[in-house]
Amino acid sequence: MNLGAIFPTTEYGTDAVAIRDWAQAAENLGYSNILLYDHVLGAEHANRTPPLTGPYTEKDEYHEVFVTLGFMAGVTTTIGLSTGVLVLPQRQTTLVAKQAAELDLLSGERLRLGVGTGWNYVEYESLGESYDDRGKRFDEQIEVLRTLWREPVVDYTGKYHRIDRAGIWPLPKRDIPIWFGGFGDVAMKRAARIGDGFIFGTSPKRMEGSFKRMNELLEAKGRDASAFGFDASIDFSAGERAWRSNVDLWQELGGTHLSLRAMDAHAEFVGEKHSGFKGPQSYIDALEQFAKAAG
Repeated sequence: MNLGAIFPTTEYGTDAVAIRDWAQAAENLGYSNILLYDHVLGAEHANRTPPLTGPYTEKDEYHEVFVTLGFMAGVTTTIGLSTGVLVLPQRQTTLVAKQAAELDLLSGERLRLGVGTGWNYVEYESLGESYDDRGKRFDEQIEVLRTLWREPVVDYTGKYHRIDRAGIWPLPKRDIPIWFGGFGDVAMKRAARIGDGFIFGTSPKRMEGSFKRMNELLEAKGRDASAFGFDASIDFSAGERAWRSNVDLWQELGGTHLSLRAMDAHAEFVGEKHSGFKGPQSYIDALEQFAKAAG
């Protein structure tokens, strides 16, 4: 099983040297991949109709995922680079295809593209995309991404996309793996149909039922679960006993990835408590402590 590290984007700060040090520490400690959350904008939640239900607001700092992973690729050599998850329907599909292909090429094929539909309709509107039909566009976006990655010249007509004999050259050297993320059955059904893996939103103990449901959906589609990826997360604040029990459970179930979430921002949203991190070194210390405990 692969142990990954979630970059504490909302609270780590903007010092490039500190970000480099965190990424290099994760690699040197043997973590298999870095996972980065995505938001382009934060929005005030007060006086919204309908209300915004997600945990992040205008006060939460977010580093742009492709730029940040590109930076991390340049200061590391082997560690995987993952979005977890990129809010795909609020972005232009062809641009995402180009950015992902470039990152995968220049990093030495280290990208895992995790995608989802998100929850922040203000963000969609600000980026000039429709929130209401995001699910329908999402399916077509996956087809467009894979077509652009495989074919040097694409002539594509869909309900939401038109590409008139054009391509994103240079192409990636492989099919970039696309994983889906979310909490609901709709996301898992989509992953069972067209995904390479699924990113669960919290710990194996909380996601055990969802893991079993994901396997049922894969079986119904005639897909081999052993060729599918399963990524859950474990919060640093849960403590060493919970780390071990969750690692053991995820291995027993057949999970392929488990990512450490060492950040305090909105820990309550995933049912955890604060650790009280103070400064960049404390986040690196958390990486080291978990790596030693989890083996």
